Amino acid sequence: MSGGLLRGATSVLIGLGSGMVVSGAVFAFIAAIGVVPRMAKRTGTPECVVIYEEAIIWGGIFGATTIVLDWHLPLPAFVIAILGLASGVFVGVLAMSLAEVLDVMPILAKRLALKGGLFWLVMAIGLGKMVGSLLYFIITGFHDN
Repeated sequence: MSGGLLRGATSVLIGLGSGMVVSGAVFAFIAAIGVVPRMAKRTGTPECVVIYEEAIIWGGIFGATTIVLDWHLPLPAFVIAILGLASGVFVGVLAMSLAEVLDVMPILAKRLALKGGLFWLVMAIGLGKMVGSLLYFIITGFHDN
C-alpha cells in the first residue's frame, strides 16, 4: 500500500469516526433536553414519538450525505420553502427547549427587571432571527458585507 493511499484511507477513517462521534453527541443532546417528547406533548401526539425520532435520525443522515456527496434533488421552489420552514421551526424549537431546560428566560427577565412582556421579548428575539435569516438567504451577496 503506497503512502498516499494509506494517508487517504486514514483520513477517511478519521473523518467517518469524527462525524459519528459528533452526530451521536448531537442526537444525545437533542434527547437529553427532551425536544421530541415535549413537542409530542404540546401537539397532543404522544403516540408519534417514535416517528418523530426516526424523522430526526433520517434527516440527519440525509443532510450529512447531501453535504459530503454534494448531490442535489431537483425540487420545486415551494417544496424547498416548506422544507426551509420546517428546518427553521425545528431549530427554533431546539433553541427554545434548551432555553427552557436552562431556565434562561426567567433569569433574563429577572436580570432585566421585567415585570411583564416576556412574551414580547421572546417574540422579538424570534422575529429578529427570522428577518436576519430571510435577509441572508434572499438578498444576493448580503452575507459578503
